[in-house]
Amino acid sequence: MTIYDISEKAGVSIATVSRVLNGNANVKPKTKKRVMDVIEECGYTPNAFARGLGLNTMNTIGILCADSSDLYLAKAVYYIEQCLRENNYNSILCCTGYDLASKKASLDLLLSKRVDSVIMVGSNFIATNDEDNKYIRDAAEQIPIMLLNADFDYPNVYCTLCDDYKSMFEATQALLNHGTQKILYLYNSQSYSGMKKLSGYQAAMLQSDLTFNKDYMQFYKGEREDVDSIAEFLTGLAKNGLKFDSILASDDTLAIGAMKYAKQKDLSVPDNFSIIGYNNSLLASCCEPALTSVDNRLKTLCSQLVKTLMGVLTEAEMPQKVIFSGELIKRGTTNF
Repeated sequence: MTIYDISEKAGVSIATVSRVLNGNANVKPKTKKRVMDVIEECGYTPNAFARGLGLNTMNTIGILCADSSDLYLAKAVYYIEQCLRENNYNSILCCTGYDLASKKASLDLLLSKRVDSVIMVGSNFIATNDEDNKYIRDAAEQIPIMLLNADFDYPNVYCTLCDDYKSMFEATQALLNHGTQKILYLYNSQSYSGMKKLSGYQAAMLQSDLTFNKDYMQFYKGEREDVDSIAEFLTGLAKNGLKFDSILASDDTLAIGAMKYAKQKDLSVPDNFSIIGYNNSLLASCCEPALTSVDNRLKTLCSQLVKTLMGVLTEAEMPQKVIFSGELIKRGTTNF
């Protein structure tokens, strides 16, 4: 017997059963009685991390973030905490790193703190090996799980994301339409979002009349913020004979490294060398020329995620997936 069986027998959502188990005061008395009757009838016992029956909500949301030094993730946490405070909710932040065991331990810690929901910031929490996602499914049996910029189809899991595939497809097309042919795609993440961006680039290149060359997809394994190392990586590619007239980067930090490479090689940007970043972060306006970048509408994503969460916690019917389109913000590193 699971929380899903209880929700089906009681004729209510999984989120409602979760709120009853958590003692959320927003559940109507008749609904609570119906759920409790089914629980008693079926002899259902919540697992070790489920809250004791009759406890009041803590008005606290757990937030999981892999790396708070990452510009994108840090800004997302800031927006989410702002939105939560506006709705009179507190938050507990855990920075997990990228190790699966650490992610599980951090999630268990938040559950033990009786949080009303957990927000997972970034697509790195979704593993390609589905067995590694079991900890998310287990948590969703107890409380709503909110995913920012990740897609995971499971009951009581709610996703708010940017269409990274389409956004990168359109950025690649923009370069192709303005005469660049040898587009180097530089990326540093194999997360769900990272793979969607890569697929968007691949699709646009395959759709063009150009011969697709896998050598133009380069994975940078160095430190994320080491701009000098990024430039050195690109220099090494050029020395090994790879010729490229533009760089499409999966984030703005990589694009800044590309700009440093271009300066070292006396390449004229954007006259004979184009660069596009991703995330439209502060970095995009802190360089000369200013960086053309894809705006993945992070603030809008975070606002919608919290809006969905507030609806779920008040028993409103909310979409389990909301997808936004990104926008190419044209600045000085491209000539279109």
